[in-house]
Amino acid sequence: MQLLVFGALLACASVVAAGIPDKIYGVNLGSWLVLESWMLPQEWLNMGGQQCDDCSQCIATEFAFAQAYPKTVDQIFNKHWSTWFTQDDVNQIKAAGMNTVRIPLGYWLVEALVDRQTEFFPRGGILQLRRGLQQLKAAGIQAILDHHALPGVQTAGQMFTGRCTSDVEFYTDYNYHRALVWTAVMAAITHLHPDFGSVFSIEAVNEEIMDATQTAGYGDSVQMNFVKTVRAVELALGIPVPGAKLSADIATSNFTEAISIAANSSTGDIFTPDVKAALLDAASILVEVSLQLEMGSDLSTLLHSKEPLVTSFMDINWQFNNPANPAAAAIGPQGYDNHLYYSFGGVADANPDAYMTSICNLDRVQADAALGNSPLWFGEWGLPTQFNATDAFLFQWADAQKLAYSQGKGWIFWNFKVEDSALAGDLGRQWYVVLTLTH
Repeated sequence: MQLLVFGALLACASVVAAGIPDKIYGVNLGSWLVLESWMLPQEWLNMGGQQCDDCSQCIATEFAFAQAYPKTVDQIFNKHWSTWFTQDDVNQIKAAGMNTVRIPLGYWLVEALVDRQTEFFPRGGILQLRRGLQQLKAAGIQAILDHHALPGVQTAGQMFTGRCTSDVEFYTDYNYHRALVWTAVMAAITHLHPDFGSVFSIEAVNEEIMDATQTAGYGDSVQMNFVKTVRAVELALGIPVPGAKLSADIATSNFTEAISIAANSSTGDIFTPDVKAALLDAASILVEVSLQLEMGSDLSTLLHSKEPLVTSFMDINWQFNNPANPAAAAIGPQGYDNHLYYSFGGVADANPDAYMTSICNLDRVQADAALGNSPLWFGEWGLPTQFNATDAFLFQWADAQKLAYSQGKGWIFWNFKVEDSALAGDLGRQWYVVLTLTH
């Protein structure tokens, strides 16, 4: 039977033209533009991938796949992108009452950032992102662009970074810079390309290392500069930013020139040396991207929104050992993301009563608000448990989590779908927004 566990609560979900929805009810578009092979095991094998217990030791990620199949990777992935997320999926998301999607993206979406001598990823994803955003916009569904897989890899041993490895190199000046360039490019495209008109937020980093002692410089080099980079781009494009302005007027109507002029001529707290360097590199890349997306270059005809984007981060309580507070980085609208999966342990004892007691007494919204991390949404959660859950419990578990997370700004379920195949087995029962339970 099918269980539409989200339908009733969402019937009155509202959608606004810009900014954060009044309440976020959404799904992640996982394994679309950042593929996690555990979610589509049969398709991955059909593509030419492999399965293994240690994902760093076989073709289990995009990096390994592109390295193994350099001549065909673009064609194979383009087929995956075209079929994994379709108009039918948009229709189902809309019919279920969702008003938001969170779209995991890799840094390689901006192809000029990839060192093709040492890094291996498919090309063409940004065209698929444009296609998907166009479909979502037409359906009235808003989007968060989530920088899910960072240059150099931000977390060890995870498929979601695009490369399963213990060699974590994101926390370096070189890769911090590349992340800021990616931010500048994506912020500019979001404001300029009409198909990106439903995007209300860009998320800086998905699931950084939880131990803050291992993320040197993250607060200043990423959090502070991420927000300043977004706001600097907006100022260059003529978008008002609360409490900030350019040092001099920009006369050109060419948006890449405007960004370069702003980087070269502006002073003040927003235009730090790191931000200026990111803008200058982004300006040259944007020439290439604008051609790829068939955008043109005339700022006066392209700019479709003068509302600043919502910058967003994993919340302060994602990390421990004296983390930097992302609230300190805020300039203009900002939101905070928390992820909660009981199945990984450390939250509640492995039985139904303990799970329900825990979720019904969850205080994360209040704890975050006390530290300035508000509005808070739960950008990833699911139904997997550490015990053999009954169908009846899964109904209760879904409703209890929705209620708890709705104390904040709302929630985004992981995932909009997983593969339905013999190899996937029972995977969809707890990871798919529309649960298919076979008994």
